[in-house]
Amino acid sequence: MYVLGNWKMNGSPELLERFTGPLTALQGELSSQAHIGLIPPAGLLGKFPPNCEFMLGAQDVSEYEDGADTGDTSASLLKALGCKLALVGHSERRQLFGESSARVAAKASRALKQKLTPVICLGETWEQREAGDTWQVLTDQLAPVQQQLQGELARCIIAYEPVWAIGTGKTASPEQAQEVHAWIREKIGLHQVALLYGGSVKPENADELFAQKDINGGLIGGASLDIESFEKICRAGARQNK
Repeated sequence: MYVLGNWKMNGSPELLERFTGPLTALQGELSSQAHIGLIPPAGLLGKFPPNCEFMLGAQDVSEYEDGADTGDTSASLLKALGCKLALVGHSERRQLFGESSARVAAKASRALKQKLTPVICLGETWEQREAGDTWQVLTDQLAPVQQQLQGELARCIIAYEPVWAIGTGKTASPEQAQEVHAWIREKIGLHQVALLYGGSVKPENADELFAQKDINGGLIGGASLDIESFEKICRAGARQNK
């Protein structure tokens, strides 16, 4: 079971310091039941102590090798900073920065070359869901990833984040989330790939969501900025470990 906290463009060195001790202890306690990770803004990546047990992740990664690509962060540098994970294809990157699914696949491929685990984000908007286009949207987002990564997809994590549930307070029902996760599982044909749900996961709904057959954890947004809430979600993940 994976519980990953995506801080987005939030956080500070002080907040990181408050999280490090408790999460290190929590990961030690839950090591056989849950993999805990934090994904802070890039400016905080070098401030993690080398002995923290939880996983460190980046919110993005360049599809290019080291070189003249101002503003990008290479997979090799992320690895040197202690990262184990890299988000690719988050809906905010797709919407605000126009990232195509082909570019998402290229970023995932580059991360894998540095032995980083890509967390590949998928999801539809409310309008697309209402129009009955969920399956086509997810197919289109998955197709370049499946084509480019092929056998390496088994080394990835996939996070389903319905865009309409991110930061809105709306959450897919456990049944809705399970339906999509089961569909993704069948589509990729890989039972060993961890499938995470993201979209307004809170302590109050974490147990029910994580109990679903094909949900292997969560990508947590706002609730990951509060240590007490995030710890409760991590413990929910440990309780539902499968």
